[in-house]
Amino acid sequence: GPSLALALDEPKETDQVFAVDGITFLVDNDLMAQARPINIDFVDTGFHRGFAITSKLSRNSSCGSNTCSC
Repeated sequence: GPSLALALDEPKETDQVFAVDGITFLVDNDLMAQARPINIDFVDTGFHRGFAITSKLSRNSSCGSNTCSC
């Protein structure tokens, strides 16, 4: 099934575009319909620093410190 990950990309006609604090996020319309709500948070525990992605598709995914599991 579908999964969530962070990546660099150019906007497409099928994307929804969100700008938050100067950062632009793109989400495919079909994925957004399946995953909403999607939350992206920056996490710094001292041991791990990166982004945590949560949605109804997965309980908790994280990207950062040279690892990504989404």
